[in-house]
Amino acid sequence: MRNIDVSEAIDKSPFGRFQWMVVALCGTLLVVDGYDVFVAGTVLPTLIAEWGLTKPQAGALQAWALFGMMFGALVFGPLADRIGRKKGIGISFLLFTSATLLTGFADTPGQFKVFRFIAGLGCGGLMPNAVALMNEYAPRRLRGTMVALMFSGYSVGGMVAACLGIGIIPSLGWQPMFFVAALPLLLLPLILWRLPESLGFLIRQGKQDQARRIFARIAPEALATGDTLVFTESKAARASVAELFRHQQALRTLMLWIAFFCCLLLVYLLSSWLPKVLQEAGYAERASLLSLFSLNFGGMAGAIAGGWLGDRFGLPKVVIGFFAAAALSIALIGATPASGLLFALVFVAGATTIGTQILLYASVAQLYTLSIRSTGLGWASGVGRVGAIVGPTLGGALLARQLPLQQNFLIFAIPAAISAVAMLVFALSNARRAETASLAAA
Repeated sequence: MRNIDVSEAIDKSPFGRFQWMVVALCGTLLVVDGYDVFVAGTVLPTLIAEWGLTKPQAGALQAWALFGMMFGALVFGPLADRIGRKKGIGISFLLFTSATLLTGFADTPGQFKVFRFIAGLGCGGLMPNAVALMNEYAPRRLRGTMVALMFSGYSVGGMVAACLGIGIIPSLGWQPMFFVAALPLLLLPLILWRLPESLGFLIRQGKQDQARRIFARIAPEALATGDTLVFTESKAARASVAELFRHQQALRTLMLWIAFFCCLLLVYLLSSWLPKVLQEAGYAERASLLSLFSLNFGGMAGAIAGGWLGDRFGLPKVVIGFFAAAALSIALIGATPASGLLFALVFVAGATTIGTQILLYASVAQLYTLSIRSTGLGWASGVGRVGAIVGPTLGGALLARQLPLQQNFLIFAIPAAISAVAMLVFALSNARRAETASLAAA
């Protein structure tokens, strides 16, 4: 009889068919999540015209879903550490798809806000749990790449929203954009049937038989009759926000929270207002919606490339470089370039904001142990959602002041520069701790 460390065994095993299934299922969930998030940006110009909204009112309208995401991240992240990742994901998925469908029946801004808030609860709960689950099933050498590949589904959802908006909104209006959300509900039974529970959670709950069945699909040659599965991280402290600041993690936690706040501020500022800003700058409606496609296509490319680079050079270095590129590309968008150059700059902005958001989730997942991982992801995401609320609201307030286009985008670039500095401090703290640990071991 032996004790088999599940995490160590996964790190040594090849990345097989079972783990690719986890990537595909979680990626599919995030396609739907991304669609739900970005569909609001595609319909915003139409809502402004139909309901006679001012720009600040439109920004506040967008913020209700983001309030829901903030509370969803703070509630469903820690909850999943207690009831399991799979249940947390299932509840979140059902909540936001149902509420998004109902949004299509909203007749007033008040009804729209309520349904978007409920949808936001589910969206906010899904992300941290999907990241935590994928992080657990990926070997360390591929962890950043696999989490980023899974999370690229989020950008695919945004691309789908932009493409459907080009074809549907001019002829059928904004409501069918939300009715489309009913279709993924048909996938829920399949996803819940095939999606595995967290191995660490099952081991903590004493469910060895279930854990052994899952583990046998990953590394069957490592498991013999009578062996006991253990997860060394599962012996860590119980899930609580206080644990995120212990064991010399306080500074790194705060820096990640700052980066999350600024990054999500940018993601939702751009996704909510970019089409409208470009329309007012003289670009055609089709071109403005294509900019949203470019933004999300860049997000997908940036996530995959960033995950690959992060596994080779370290995520903090890559994130710092991405944020610096984000500040530069966003500042240049305001120079009103020709369409080809505009789409290229928006692509880079998407790669280094939406893509970097995904890398930040991977950074959090790697920082914390299993028992507080969903809590860490939930709180980082929750703090980020505060930035997400500020983003559309700030955009509406700035646009209402009718500042020059270039000045708006120079202001938009500031959060990216702040994030680069925060992640530089995070990287230096990581290096100091690694040096201290090396000296102690010697």
